[in-house]
Amino acid sequence: MTSTIDNVALVLVIIGALNWGSIGLFGFDLVAALFGGQMSLISRIIYSLVGVAGLWSITLLFKEKLPAKSGME
Repeated sequence: MTSTIDNVALVLVIIGALNWGSIGLFGFDLVAALFGGQMSLISRIIYSLVGVAGLWSITLLFKEKLPAKSGME
């Protein structure tokens, strides 16, 4: 079972991946564009949160996986 922190980390990792994808494909940093540049305080906080979420997500690789319930029981 996933916890709330796991879900928040996953959302932040997805946001980071989409931002890096937009940088790689279009040369456009969405976080910087929305929050006043790469060095603005809010952008740096978001980048830091995404980084911490990435580190947290490493733990998800090692969590015990439970079989999904089929609903047929």
